[in-house]
This record gives sequence, structure tokens and C-alpha cells, in this order.
Amino acid sequence: MTTVVIVGSGGREHALSDVISRDADVIVTPGNPVIPHSTPTSPLEIDADLYVIGPEAPLVTGLADQLREQGKLVFGPGADGAQLEGSKAWMKDLVMEAGVPTADHGTFTDVKQAHSYLETMAAPYVIKTDGLAAGKGVLVTDLLNDAKIAVNDYLSGSAFGGAGEKIVIEEGLVGPEISILAISDGEKAFALSPAQDFKRLHNNDFGPNTGGMGAYSPVPIATPALVDDVLKNFIQPTITKLRQRGIDYRGVLYAGLMITEDGPKLLEYNVRFGDPEAQVVLPRFESSLTDLLLEASRGDIRTTPVFTSDAMVTVVCATEGYPTSPRVGDRIKGIEEATNTNGVEKVYAAGISLDEEQQPVTAGGRVLAVTGRGSTIEGARQNAYTGAGKIHWEGLHKRQDIAEAVK
Repeated sequence: MTTVVIVGSGGREHALSDVISRDADVIVTPGNPVIPHSTPTSPLEIDADLYVIGPEAPLVTGLADQLREQGKLVFGPGADGAQLEGSKAWMKDLVMEAGVPTADHGTFTDVKQAHSYLETMAAPYVIKTDGLAAGKGVLVTDLLNDAKIAVNDYLSGSAFGGAGEKIVIEEGLVGPEISILAISDGEKAFALSPAQDFKRLHNNDFGPNTGGMGAYSPVPIATPALVDDVLKNFIQPTITKLRQRGIDYRGVLYAGLMITEDGPKLLEYNVRFGDPEAQVVLPRFESSLTDLLLEASRGDIRTTPVFTSDAMVTVVCATEGYPTSPRVGDRIKGIEEATNTNGVEKVYAAGISLDEEQQPVTAGGRVLAVTGRGSTIEGARQNAYTGAGKIHWEGLHKRQDIAEAVK
């Protein structure tokens, strides 16, 4: 049987493990106490048939390159391709060169120049760290003064350290957002079923950006024609441009898109499965995810992914203080009850550890993601919230409107 090593410790890796284990032996490193077959052993010290790297940070720092140097088969781009997420300025330059529709932008390291650029723009203002900021390095505001304050905080390093000492300022786009994850073998790509996530902390998209407070799939507005358009005019030109630069991109290419009045425009690329998008897209696989990732890693995708018609909705349970200063160490109750709730597909574990009595406690900002399955999005939503309602700890926070208005 195929042995697959999954690198990471969050809800995305739990989802990968759950789906890949349908037809492969799985090892998760470092994993967490709830993910089966977790081990602290370095992936560089484990022998396996395939290595799937979950988070962006080890991709940006070159773990895929290290494994490939050992002759391993790896799903995940090398450090060169991971610049698509590791540097937003680098990404914008590449997609502009590739002709991918995206927001107008400027890149800055100087406060005065950034302020001057903002004064030429109309609201809303979008300020992004150039480097990795765990999904939290984006400010969208209608207030020019708040945008200027963010520029000061980012470029000084006080907000995000070195990740913010170069920034990208973009024109604000208006419209619904969707996420399309594509699997690339370095030459061609296949799209997975689209998802939509909810990045703001509070209901009705108020509050700060987070790594994601919930998601659903499929997305009614993401028609087959729209997905084909994104593959043809966004994903494929990007892969082609990467190859022209000598970059063999084998992994996930996650396109975050805004559907504007002028059509879709690219907001960002990520170089890994989204979190929480993975918790709604991956469980919908009916074909073999293992085979698809093996083929992509070998450079020759032959399997067309097949998804169930059932919908999935996931609700993230986060700690008090997330995303700026999450409180940890609170005893968690109800995981088993939620898991056994009718219509709950899975409770995926992320920021979790065990206390001295071997009981689960909070250990990060986003702790659990409860995914509900249903024949409709509303049915899946109800199941997810019923399951999430069984989970308790002091200070638990979750949005109440995930997928609420989806028709």
C-alpha cells in the first residue's frame, strides 16, 4: 500500500490525512494529538512513497527542494515557485507579465511614497504585507487615515516584523470572492470544486482579517464556465510563465478571486490547500486524491477529479483574543459528541494539545473546524452548526453566519 507523509499540524492537514487514508497509509508530521498517526519525526527522516507539504512556511523555506534532493516524490512547489505566496510583490510582477487580470497595484518600502500613492486612489484601500503573515497581513478600509496608519505600522515592522517591511497597495475591488484550487503537474492543471471562505472575525464581515472563520463548497456562482475561464486565463498562463522562468510547479495553485462587474480578477495566489477551504473541498472527493497527487508529483496528471454532489459547510471554532492574542490552555469539551452528531462529516483539529491529564486544551487561535454534509448548502450548514454547538470551552468564538445567505 502507498505510504504518504503529510507535513503540518492544522485542520488542512487533518483533512488531507482523512481523505488520503481512504486508500493509503498516512503519517502526519508533526500533526497534533487528534490527528491519527501523528509523529514529531522530521519528514526528512521518514521513508515514504509521497510527501505532501501542507503549510506555506516550509514550502517558502524550501522543504520540497530538500526532499527532492533526497530523491523523494513531493507534492508541493520548491522555494522558487513558492514565491507566489512568499512575496506578494513577486507574484504581482509575474501575473502582470503573464497577462492575468488582477487589481492595479504599487509596491513600496518608503512611507512617504506609499502615502502619496494612497492619495491618488479611491476607497476602499487595500494594504498587504509582502511576506507571509499567516493569512492576517491584509487590511481593507474605506478610511484613508486608517490606511496610512497601517502603512506606518507595516513598514516600521511593528505590525508583522520583516514580513511587512515591503508592502503592496492595491485598488479595492468589489464583488463576491471565490477560491479555486487547481492541481498542477508543472505543465497543466485541473481545478477542484470551488469554495468560498469567510475571512473576517465577526458576522456580516466585520472585524479583522483572520486565517478564515468558515467555508462552503460547492459555490453556486462558480459555474463550470467561470471555472473554465479561470483555468484558461489565470491558472494556465501562470504555470506557463513559471515554466518560462525555469520553475517546475508541482502542487496546489490556489487562486483567490473577486468576481467584479468586469469579470473575475485575481486577488492572491496561495501555494497550498486553503484552510478552511480544504475542510470543505477535500471531503467531497469521490475519486482518489492519493492517485491525483501522485500523478501531479510525477509530472503527468491523468486522473480527472470527481466530487460528490453533496455540499459541505465548515464552521471554525476559535479562541478568545484571536487573531491578535489568542488565549490558550482552556479545557475543550464536546469533540466526541460533535463528531457523532448526525450530518457532521468530521471535526478537524488544529490549535489543540493535551494537558497533564491528557485532556484536550486550546493551543492556538483556530482550534477546531466542524464540517457538516448535506444534500443542500443549507442542510450542510445546519448540520455544521448543530455539531459546533456541542463543543465548549471558556471564550470559544465562532461566526454564526457562515454560508447563511447562499442561494
